[in-house]
Amino acid sequence: MLGGVPTRPPSRVLFYGVTGSGKSSAAHAYAKASGLPEYSADDDIGWFPGWQQRAVEEQRRLAADIASREEWVLDSAYATWRDMVLPRAELIVALDYPRWVSLSRLLRRSLYRAVNGQLVCNGNTESFRRLLARDSIIWWHFQSFTRKRQVIQAMKADPALPPVIVFKRPRDLSRWLSHVHSASAA
Repeated sequence: MLGGVPTRPPSRVLFYGVTGSGKSSAAHAYAKASGLPEYSADDDIGWFPGWQQRAVEEQRRLAADIASREEWVLDSAYATWRDMVLPRAELIVALDYPRWVSLSRLLRRSLYRAVNGQLVCNGNTESFRRLLARDSIIWWHFQSFTRKRQVIQAMKADPALPPVIVFKRPRDLSRWLSHVHSASAA
């Protein structure tokens, strides 16, 4: 790495962060810049249509399959299978934005999806009723925010894990992604 920018983009990269931070968008941008295959924790591992969550054993099997590959970009890692992915990652990109940033992004995105019927994952959509439910993504943001920030700090402090780059501001992530794009193009 040169100044936090990989000279050769790592080929197994995990994006992790608080709910609403933009992990999927960041993972997509990294995959596009690097030419690596992209996988979604929600689409490829976590959920079936009708908001039915896959059994944990099936999620672990799918996560292990993705982790065993030589190249991947993964947009998150659920606690139930994070241990399958971390040992194979070459880089962890953590989005640790203030609550107001991630919550405002989450609210904007969720309201847009509810109004326009935009797909979330595997044919699932948001609705105003779903946004107000006790198991909504907004409720999950409040339930998981502190815990996810603690996970980021624990990953950063663990010498057994690959390097962890923590971004506190979206513009710093954007700048880093442009460097990744430039390095990949060179």
